[in-house]
Parts: sequence; C-alpha cells; structure tokens
Amino acid sequence: MRAAYVDAISKDDPLAGLKIAEIAEPQVPDGFRRVRVAASSLNHHDLWSLRGVGLPEERLPMVLGCDAAGTDDDGNEVIVHGVVSSPGWRGDETLDPKRSLLSERYPGTMADYVWVPERNLLPKPAELSFEEAACLPTSWLTAYRMLFTVSPAAPGSTILVQGAGGGVATALIILASAAGFRVWATSRSEDKRERALDLGAAAVFDAGARLPERVDAVFDSVGEATWAHSLKSLVPGGAVITCGATSGPAPSADLNRVFFLQLRVLGSTMGTRDELVRLTRFLVGTGVRPIIDSVMDLDDAARGFSRMLNGDVFGKIVFRH
Repeated sequence: MRAAYVDAISKDDPLAGLKIAEIAEPQVPDGFRRVRVAASSLNHHDLWSLRGVGLPEERLPMVLGCDAAGTDDDGNEVIVHGVVSSPGWRGDETLDPKRSLLSERYPGTMADYVWVPERNLLPKPAELSFEEAACLPTSWLTAYRMLFTVSPAAPGSTILVQGAGGGVATALIILASAAGFRVWATSRSEDKRERALDLGAAAVFDAGARLPERVDAVFDSVGEATWAHSLKSLVPGGAVITCGATSGPAPSADLNRVFFLQLRVLGSTMGTRDELVRLTRFLVGTGVRPIIDSVMDLDDAARGFSRMLNGDVFGKIVFRH
C-alpha cells in the first residue's frame, strides 16, 4: 500500500527521513478494524515524529498521521479517533497513562489503509466532506476540549488566542466565535491577522502587543515565544490553557505573577471519542467548517510537510488518498 512514513530520525533536518512509497501491510492486532483512507491531515505532531519526539528509532519505519476519514470494510463512512487507549481502559482516554496516538505505537493514517480499535471509529456526518472530517481528530478536537471542557471561561467572556494561523488556533477562533465568546487573536503576520478577523475574531494584535484590556482566558499552543505575554494578558484569577509548545518550552513559569494574581495554568491534551462526536454535532448544527489551507495528493506530502516546517500555513493541510 502507498504510505508517507519516517524511516530515519533527524532533529536538525526532519524532512530527510520522510518517505512516500509502497510498503507492505502491517501485522494487525486482534480487534482492529480496517479503514480505507479517503483523506488525512497534517499536524505538528508529524514534524515532531520526524525529529524522534515520542518515536524511538526501534519503531521505525513508522507510517505518519493521526487524522483520517474514510470508509470501513462494511461501507460505512467513518472518522478515526487518533487516541489509542490501553485495552480495558474505561473513561477519559486522554488520562490513560499508557495511551498513545496513531503513528507512535501503531501505524498512522497517511496510507491507503489504517487499522484501529473498533472503539476508535465514529460515523462521519453526511454534511461533512472527507477532507473536512479529516481535519477534526487532532487540532480541532484539541481546540474543542480546551474551549468547552478545560477552560473555565463562559460564552460572552473575552479570550485571547495566541498564534493565529495554525490548526488549533484557527479552530479556536471559529469555535469560540460561533459559541458567543469575544475572541482576540495575535500573529506576527499582518495577513494572518486579517484572516483571523474573517474567521470571526473581534480584534487582532501583533505578537506581544499590549492589549487594550486584560482577558479572562488565554489559549496558548506556542509556548516559549508567547508564554510571558499570555500570563501578562490575564485578569486576576484568569486562566491560560496550554496544549503545546511549538516554539519550545516556556523559559520561565513567572510564578510570582501566577500566585500573586491567582492565575490558573491548565494543561489540555487532545480529546475523547465522545468529545469528537460532540464536535461533529457542533459543526453540523452551527454550519461552521474547518479552514483548509490546501488539499494535496498524498504523493505530494513532502510539499505539505515543508510548508508546515516553514510556518507557511493558515488552517489545515489535507492529503487526498
């Protein structure tokens, strides 16, 4: 089968280990279901995998990709939930200490076929295209959980989204705007700031800019480059919700500010299958859809990876299979 996979780890030149070629079908654990992938989407997690983060060399070669939508062997159109919990785990999959994402322990979604536990499949609503559905299981699900499960801020609150342009950030702007939040967003790029306004942001600012007032919650997936600004932007008692550190770990926790202003730092990782189901219902009910930066054939995956590595993305890069 055709697949995009990593066959060598390089921290300095991650794209050197990316291959798109025919590979043999993997050995499949009992209880896994096969899905013919129609579309997959690209995440920063895939770049981290190429650098060896969460993927040791002894597991290579490894098919990349956490997100997919396609058709199972019974002809059902499905979305793949990429969080694989340990056998017998019950409850919130993201709290399972032995959980993994597709492409970490099991082959990922950037292939003609992917095999997952049956519990990791959910129906794809007819209202969503395969390309739209393939955007949801990682960045959009992460945004949904941050906004509606982890954050204490309610609709009507003012929130700040750092780094408008990436998959999580664009999802947050769209979801929060549709739910009635007043959304502010930052970006170093004037073009991305303008596009954030088109998505529903009420105001946009240059990265690190002083805001006209402090906000109730900050959503930060950037890390080092924005962390100090995120903490300074909060009202006393406010919360920063963090799901990643694409620019590196925060250099200082600024604990004096945290305890003096009684700020809350809340971590959020991916989301559950049930949350993914609710996310699809939210999209169907509101009519909002993922922002797709571009759609490419899987054979052209290297170009998509290169664009993400260079930060030249607004929304999701999708691969058509």
